Amino acid sequence: MYQIKAFELDIVASQACLAAVSLLCISHNLRKYGIRKFLFVDRFNGQMSRFHDVYVKQILASLRLLVYWALPCVALKTAREVIRMLYVNHESWWQSVAILLALIIPWTYLSLISLSASVLFHMVCNLQVIHFDDYGKLLERESDVLVFMEEHIRLRYHLSKISHRFRIYLLLGFFVVTASQFVTLLRTTAYSGIITIINGGHFAVSTIVQVVGIIICLHAATKISHRAQGIASLASRWHALLTCSSTDSLHNRVSNNVGNLEAAINLDSMEINYSESDLDSSDYVPIPTNAQLASYMSSYHKRQAFVTYLQTNPGGITIFGWTVDRALLNTLFFIELSLVTFLLGKTVVFNSN
Repeated sequence: MYQIKAFELDIVASQACLAAVSLLCISHNLRKYGIRKFLFVDRFNGQMSRFHDVYVKQILASLRLLVYWALPCVALKTAREVIRMLYVNHESWWQSVAILLALIIPWTYLSLISLSASVLFHMVCNLQVIHFDDYGKLLERESDVLVFMEEHIRLRYHLSKISHRFRIYLLLGFFVVTASQFVTLLRTTAYSGIITIINGGHFAVSTIVQVVGIIICLHAATKISHRAQGIASLASRWHALLTCSSTDSLHNRVSNNVGNLEAAINLDSMEINYSESDLDSSDYVPIPTNAQLASYMSSYHKRQAFVTYLQTNPGGITIFGWTVDRALLNTLFFIELSLVTFLLGKTVVFNSN
């Protein structure tokens, strides 16, 4: 007779909570915005036809990511349950098959929901990575600062909308997974027997699914945040190159004009009479006017203001004001490590005998 043990109820509860959070958050956003607006590939944004092939490629890559992680996890779960059934006596083979399906199908359903939500967030972030990569190429094609500002404001608006739509999911998902892992740690450290695939396999497979989902989300968030913050570096390099090239060209013009003036003064001291046509020769180059200098300084200040704007508004995925970047990952890692160390210090006891 198959018996449900207490630790299995903990695993089912954590999986059900994570799947519920994923399903509620994603379904709410899909009903509210629709799939196109939710992915920011709406044709009314004017980007659908331009990035159609890249969008399709990225969506297929995200679906492959889901398959690559779901199939091994389901295979591990199935192998664990089959091995366990071999050690449990049942009255008939159909009862064993029924119990096996009853254990695998609900687990697979809950795992697919949680992994699908993580992959969907990964897809949304990577679709925006396409636009940030194109924005870097825009700096090579255009020189109008206003065009750069408008495009960057649009990209930041999309990131703020993504952060707003997924912040509850990311926060609750992280808390559920963290609580589940601490319960798993408590169960394994409190168990006095030998942990095998029979009694610990369920913990291991469920932990893999939960941790993989969080890693997919954090990787996507940090990737788009890194690209958004890297725009300031690209703009600074673009500003420096334009400033140096403009300064060099202006300096060369001024140097040539000064040299022409000195030559004219020396020749004038030799009392050589030039005709009016000689004064109109092609060697005469006028000195830059105040209007030209003002235009150069105006474009310089525009570029400087644009770079300052990017440096003070880096952008990225945020959770209630906290940017999900590498610095935040380091903070989370050390917080988790401190909690694990504290928990192990309270539960693990070594005998001196």
